[in-house]
Amino acid sequence: MKLNKNIMEILHRKCTDYYFDMEQFLKELIAIPSVMGKSKINMPYGENSAKVLDVFLKKAAELGFKTKNIDNYAGTIDIGEGKPELGILCHLDVVDAGIGWNHPPFELTKSDGKLYGRGTTDDKGPAVSVLYGLKAAKETGLIKKPVRFIVGCNEENGSDDLEYYCKKEALPEKLYTPDGQYPVINIEKGMIRGKFSKKLAENSPKKHILKIHGGDTVNAVPSEAFAEICGFSEDEINIGNDFLYEDLKDSIKIISKGVSAHASTPENGKNALTKLIKFLSHLDFDNQISDTLKSLFEIFPYGETNGEHAGVKCSDDKSGALTLVLSVLEFDGTNFEGIFDIRFPVSFKSDEINSKIQKTLQSHGFDYECILASEPHYVDENSDFVQTLLKVYENLTGEKGKCIAIGGGTYVHNTIGGVAFGAEMPGKEYNIHCADEYTVPEEMILNAEMTANAVIEICG
Repeated sequence: MKLNKNIMEILHRKCTDYYFDMEQFLKELIAIPSVMGKSKINMPYGENSAKVLDVFLKKAAELGFKTKNIDNYAGTIDIGEGKPELGILCHLDVVDAGIGWNHPPFELTKSDGKLYGRGTTDDKGPAVSVLYGLKAAKETGLIKKPVRFIVGCNEENGSDDLEYYCKKEALPEKLYTPDGQYPVINIEKGMIRGKFSKKLAENSPKKHILKIHGGDTVNAVPSEAFAEICGFSEDEINIGNDFLYEDLKDSIKIISKGVSAHASTPENGKNALTKLIKFLSHLDFDNQISDTLKSLFEIFPYGETNGEHAGVKCSDDKSGALTLVLSVLEFDGTNFEGIFDIRFPVSFKSDEINSKIQKTLQSHGFDYECILASEPHYVDENSDFVQTLLKVYENLTGEKGKCIAIGGGTYVHNTIGGVAFGAEMPGKEYNIHCADEYTVPEEMILNAEMTANAVIEICG
């Protein structure tokens, strides 16, 4: 159905009028710390995940929707009977709060025109907007084809909630999630995570590294790394202004600082770990450590993010260049063990990328194991479905709609035909997965309008 200005104005008024209820419901959801917990009977992701799903489905039922709980893995909220013409997908789980908050992470806080709390943008806030957008669309009486809203509970830890859902129900062919950005994300790069290791001969040379630690998160550029070394004077190592150091009893601790960034956009960060490796590789250690450090510096040079020296550099016009991050490294004096994260373009396959970096690492004497391989996700930008979503975006924002490619993954990465439609506006940062995550009231309303308009356009 083609929307006219009168219908759009009706939907705008409805979504605006619902805002108070939306905020109160979001407050209730934020108060449930639905981080993945210990599995219990009938609670695959723990008590809080089951609780938040129950609360959400009860609210949907109160608003007049037909609901179903799929064994606390996911839930469905339906308009109409029969095979859904459109599916909308959100998740109610969140990542842990972490540190550094200026506002309570599990208490919705209003300050400076923003709503702070874990999940306000990823993805509880968008889920609330979808629910009330569906309510607005339903009340017009213009929906003629079935719509299904799916809420899951494990997007942040691998999306096996969707795997379980698909054993019980079919995903609609037209599917979108507000778990990304506007206008439409139709390309998500593939991903490879690999682990490499090397065991050195045990000995006790005079000049030695006792420990290296860098990075705690595989999908992030490390912001800090350190090494404890012995056998060197302060003058010999010439730290300068680029590093911090602590003079320990029998060793010196060298601390490297950088700037964190998501592994999908490493160019926005400064890798403290590869910076440290570069420094250490120029010191004269007495054993195999020097050769290993030089190999690591050769494969993962500081400042490089395109994988050239690892042998995997590639790009395409649709999705851009491959990115590679050495994100974790541990050394205990004998054993090196590291993990890297690669995001590769849509025109390539994981096997070819994986075999190339395996060859590079093994040629330097490292053992290698691929711990994750995910193929790229692509949906034709010229499909009627995608073009309809772009039109809705243009109508409501006045901005040109276009498809974009990302290195990260959204909730639809492993689906057929799914795209991301919101909820982040272009060029804005919402502190997702960081301290002080937030949304803003006007965007909650706009996201509800996006839902209502899209549903009527596709199913009216």
